[in-house]
Amino acid sequence: MDHRIAVCDDAEPDRQYISGLVRQWAAGTGRTVHVDMFVSAEQFLFACDGRPDYDILLLDIEMGAMDGVALAKRIRAENERVQIVFLTGFPDFMAEGYEVSALHYLLKPVSAEKLSAVLERAAVNLGKQGKRLRVSFDRQTAFVPAEEITYIEAQKQYVAIHTQEREYRMKASLADVQKELDEYFFKCQRSFLVNLRFVLQIGSDSVVLKNGARVPISRGMAEKIGREIIRLF
Repeated sequence: MDHRIAVCDDAEPDRQYISGLVRQWAAGTGRTVHVDMFVSAEQFLFACDGRPDYDILLLDIEMGAMDGVALAKRIRAENERVQIVFLTGFPDFMAEGYEVSALHYLLKPVSAEKLSAVLERAAVNLGKQGKRLRVSFDRQTAFVPAEEITYIEAQKQYVAIHTQEREYRMKASLADVQKELDEYFFKCQRSFLVNLRFVLQIGSDSVVLKNGARVPISRGMAEKIGREIIRLF
């Protein structure tokens, strides 16, 4: 599994050292990581435009105007999934980590063994959370849990992603979107993917979802959908 990891520390030697340990962990466990380094909390927020697309954050606590705890609070207000690990030379801040559900505190100097153990825990937690689809729309980015998507429809160069609450539209192919989702998404017609979690009734030419939506299916597809539902549930 690929992981996007951010290292935010105002000390250049520490940034390089931690980033090197992260890559060492990835190489030793057969994982692929993308590591970005930031010199301050402000630089991190500016680069991410307020919507950080990271799985794991390694945050120094003692930084400039905005410290690591303040940054974590900003991030956690919008993102419950990201795994936050604090790096510090002092244990005094540890109580504040409970407010942002920090995964762990690592005291500097950080050892390769301890960081590897924490990264492994973070990877396991991320694996339990299920798939999320990154959706880009109107110069914004959202991370939509797969279990909230009811169906997806191809519309020429775009796809319409339907959830129970709203619809997103982004430029992408149906095939590329399907690769990012789990096995519950079934191609029921050339232009439609349906989330089998929501199928309530199966007809000869369409399926009815639990929210009342009707999704067309190809001829002869009803039996295949039924078999998939039995297999998965």
